Amino acid sequence: MSTTAADQDLPVVVIGAGPIGLAAAAHLTDRGLPFVVLEAGDDVGAAVSQWGHIRTFTPWRYIVDATAEALLAPTGWARPTTPVPPTGAELVEHYLRPLGALVGAHVRLGERVVAVSRAGMDKMRSVGRSERPFLVRTRRDDGAVTELRARAVIDASGTWSRPNPLGGAGLPAIGEEQAGRFLVGPLPDVLGCDRGRFAGRRTLVVGAGHSAANTLLNLARLAAEVPGTEILWAIRGASPASVYGGAEADALAARGKLGSDLRALVDSGIVRLVTGFAITALEPAGEVVAVVGETADGEVRLDGLHHVAAATGFRPDLSMLSEVRLELDPGLEAPRALGPLIDPAFHSCGTVPPHGHRDLAHPEEGFYVVGMKSYGRAPTFLITTGNEQVRSVVAALAGDRAAADEVQLVLPETGVCSVDAAGRDTGAGGCCGGPTGVEGLEVPAAAHRARPDGVAARGFATGVAGGGAVALLALADVTATDDAGSCGSGGCCS
Repeated sequence: MSTTAADQDLPVVVIGAGPIGLAAAAHLTDRGLPFVVLEAGDDVGAAVSQWGHIRTFTPWRYIVDATAEALLAPTGWARPTTPVPPTGAELVEHYLRPLGALVGAHVRLGERVVAVSRAGMDKMRSVGRSERPFLVRTRRDDGAVTELRARAVIDASGTWSRPNPLGGAGLPAIGEEQAGRFLVGPLPDVLGCDRGRFAGRRTLVVGAGHSAANTLLNLARLAAEVPGTEILWAIRGASPASVYGGAEADALAARGKLGSDLRALVDSGIVRLVTGFAITALEPAGEVVAVVGETADGEVRLDGLHHVAAATGFRPDLSMLSEVRLELDPGLEAPRALGPLIDPAFHSCGTVPPHGHRDLAHPEEGFYVVGMKSYGRAPTFLITTGNEQVRSVVAALAGDRAAADEVQLVLPETGVCSVDAAGRDTGAGGCCGGPTGVEGLEVPAAAHRARPDGVAARGFATGVAGGGAVALLALADVTATDDAGSCGSGGCCS
């Protein structure tokens, strides 16, 4: 990055004090670079706290950043040794808050970033652009607007605040805004502080990811305790095989059990599954709402619904980056170089090559999007990947290009490559080395990269031979609610 000597004294601004933002802070501390972390919430890990009642399927060893662990060790902190994955609340309490306290002098809470630009330059001006510091505009909880300058910006703000709409065309379904009172988030606390809302009611869960599966399992537990609790599940695809996954073959046992338990609920009839359902409209009618969708057999109406759990994934908030020069994959809205490496149309088992600062870079020199947001609309991110991303990015900002370029990524096996509609492992296809099995689909060379010696290809069930997302499952794509059913911390009821 071409900066003046004065600009070298400016801080690196990190947007977001979640797991990846704080990991970036740890690496910046280790490198001795000045930095500021801007967090919109009133505590570190604010977004994670909103699903604090949920237990992840990611063990601690894949969550804790190695540099953060080394910095915390002198304080007496030690990484939890239990093989049980943490809940969101435990993740915040036992890792993010201690790490946030360690770098607390650099963290500004209640300060939302609303825009990023170059000081004195709009997006159109090019001459001398890289020599200008970044201008980061924020809005505090009290409404005050402030600005600060930065030598570089690392956007780790995530995607939690930008859920996808229900409409099958990527737009809100007709009537979706008017039906807002019937909509709940992807991870409601069904067995805890939201129990009374769902007990004895009819709920539709929309989505084919692990968040949807988690909500379905919790609703089934509630249905066993409260008669009259009805559960419907709608997906756009023809088969739920991707959610059922690898079962006992999954190296993350909690993730494997998630799919097995869900399959059993559908087979038993406790959960009514509607496949190939593309939502077109929501029609409120008094105390209930109808959801209308197109299927291969024509229009289908799901009537008498009290709640709709929209577990339809997330998308990045790019509005605050409108004056930043970005180069994005046109479909995923991920950095263009990263897009082919994570595109769920091409990856199932070969899949996430190590990637770092070069794949995350944009034409705006010194600006990086990392963590969940770096995957754009792809729903398949794992926290350990974000840790490696920020290690590489911070090394590049420190001028250590050798360390920045030496990226490594080791992920847990999932036990399957891809599966057919019956849940059988198809073995080969697409990135496994054979044909994709999808007529007309050509896997581009850019979707693959040579892997280091000894690093195996890893992926997870996709439901399409040779297709589906790579083996980076979101930390928020989770399994079972904690037995205590508590609200956790940070306002899971909000």
